[in-house]
Amino acid sequence: MPHPLFPPANKRLGQNFLIDQNIVRKIVAAAELNPDDAVLEIGPGRGVLTDALSRAVRRVVAIEIDPELHRLLQAQRADWKNVELICADALTHSFEGMPAGSIVVANLPYYISTPLLFKFLEHRRRFARLVLMLQNEVADRLVAKAGTAEYGVLSVMTQYAAEVTKAFKVSANCFRPRPDVGSAVVVVRPRPRSLLLPQEESGFAAVVKAAFAHRRKTLVNSLRDEGYEAPIVAELVDAMRLVPAVRAETLTIEQLMELARRLACRNMS
Repeated sequence: MPHPLFPPANKRLGQNFLIDQNIVRKIVAAAELNPDDAVLEIGPGRGVLTDALSRAVRRVVAIEIDPELHRLLQAQRADWKNVELICADALTHSFEGMPAGSIVVANLPYYISTPLLFKFLEHRRRFARLVLMLQNEVADRLVAKAGTAEYGVLSVMTQYAAEVTKAFKVSANCFRPRPDVGSAVVVVRPRPRSLLLPQEESGFAAVVKAAFAHRRKTLVNSLRDEGYEAPIVAELVDAMRLVPAVRAETLTIEQLMELARRLACRNMS
């Protein structure tokens, strides 16, 4: 069980500690863990989820940025012989030590959830799946479809790299201190094969970011404002049989990939 003398939550680090054991069980179930699995946990906090993971798998690597929490968690090592506790910033820590097929299970601090998710996706060949507790609003953006208000860069880039499902919502009452917003658990399963060639991916990411940079503008104008030649974009929009006033939020991932390919071809010609 977690050490009784843990300090109060550090607001600067966005700490909200999970206290509901039923939610812990649901997270572990969503992760579909096997006894031989290796798990990466970000932000173990007071160790409630860490304790459950240590009893479910062969190895747990838990990265905690708070030195005081890390020190107190170390006192649990007698009970967690298969847990490696690392005091580090997950945004800068290397994941190279994790074996291929590892599983990420984490209650992510809200303030780093998006950049950390993108880092996981960059290293997605190393992970079989990610089971992440996020702000409910972010979870909705991850699973959003074209044509909805929540659909944007985060939706497109995540769904390009992985299949995403929203497993269940989590009430703010399941945390101490109680956050101001609700949470949700998502399961992210990296695709076994990329939809684009490696040399095409950077161009695709650039087009997506530019397309959504000015959501109220048309696709042509948003790309123009981000440095793309408007006449070429307009020509390609017409060639793809899209209406001239089309906006990025109505394009599917497949259409955005096609647009990126066509732009790359025009730039090479």
